[in-house]
Amino acid sequence: MSADLANAMEVLQRLAVQIPDGVFGVERQMEIGKILAGTNAAEHLALRLHFERLLDREIETNAADLAFGGFGGHGKIWYRTYGAMRPDPDMGTLECDQAGVLIQSILMEQQRRQLYERRNLDFSYSLVRGDIIHRFRCDAYFDLDHCAVAIRAVQARIRPYKDLGFHHNVTKIMSLAHTKSGLTLITGITGSGKSATLDSIVELNNTSVDGHIVIIAEPVEYVHRSNRCIIRHREVGRDVLSFKEGTIQSLRQNPDIIIIGEMRDPDTILTALEVTDSGHKVFSTLHTSSAVESLDRIIAEIPSIEQERVRNRLADVLRCVVSQKLVPSLDGKVILAKEVMLMTPSVRAAIKNNNTQEIYQMISEGGELGMITMEQDLRRLHGARRVSVDMAMNFANNKRRMEQLLSAGQQSKVI
Repeated sequence: MSADLANAMEVLQRLAVQIPDGVFGVERQMEIGKILAGTNAAEHLALRLHFERLLDREIETNAADLAFGGFGGHGKIWYRTYGAMRPDPDMGTLECDQAGVLIQSILMEQQRRQLYERRNLDFSYSLVRGDIIHRFRCDAYFDLDHCAVAIRAVQARIRPYKDLGFHHNVTKIMSLAHTKSGLTLITGITGSGKSATLDSIVELNNTSVDGHIVIIAEPVEYVHRSNRCIIRHREVGRDVLSFKEGTIQSLRQNPDIIIIGEMRDPDTILTALEVTDSGHKVFSTLHTSSAVESLDRIIAEIPSIEQERVRNRLADVLRCVVSQKLVPSLDGKVILAKEVMLMTPSVRAAIKNNNTQEIYQMISEGGELGMITMEQDLRRLHGARRVSVDMAMNFANNKRRMEQLLSAGQQSKVI
């Protein structure tokens, strides 16, 4: 054990034993906050260096996620590498109270109060190594009364937009040079690469158009450098109070593109639609796994009395929905699979008439326009020998349709 690590563990242990017996739950975490408020600069530095040691390991192993603390952590340090979450025996152990001390040691007092009140805190962390700034998206939360954290590494470099493989019609919608207004949604479950895709779209515009981009996120992940565009980053809870407030305020900031990190509640959804309806170009995300589900989710989030109006407004302002997944590939990594829906007259009519169940077929028949279903893209990846049959089936939204596409592919090979 190195001298720095031994010192950090000694500090962690010394602070953890100061926690009063018989105090549990949020009160125990509040006691940890009080203890940390009394630490000196040397102790605080030792804790920060130990936390950054765990992040360095995440970078070295190319791990997507780091997790520790809480009852479920069992004192181990866990990393997710190419989809597999495993403890790293080389990183030592942290008892629940020690983990609570370490997690809270990197938070500001205001952030600690939010953690106590909400039992959850989203925040970002930056780590400078040489000329590279590594960014991490962090989520601190409670696990059976103890503090735990999940830390996702944000790619230090943006994936080139061309590597996303979008049809040129889709690129025209993404680019401010061709499309000045409208709403584009990037959807998928947590960990599906939505933020990375948005970052690629931002850079597409940043390198090709003169404009102003406002990014409202919780937290801010990748920090863009202004190039042809001036890019503002506004972190919810730090620079602005909410997605809704940030979106409304952005109208007074003369933006060409507004990035709303997530449409997670009715207020944000309605605000995003109103801002788009006023002639702005807006991008946002949803936690949904298909284009049709995205449409249904937006309508369902709105009170029934407003749904008809919102359905019509959505049909008018929406330009594109991309639903994506990161699928384990045959080379042991992950590969992007996506579904793309464009707003053709038929799709727009289906939304307004509340016939969204018809849209899947429209997407499957719209390949020449740039549309593709998740199942069609998985078949493409399987045909290119990038993913296995099992992975294609596991990640398909429509299993029956996936079977049909795979069977048709096998038959064509035989013929």
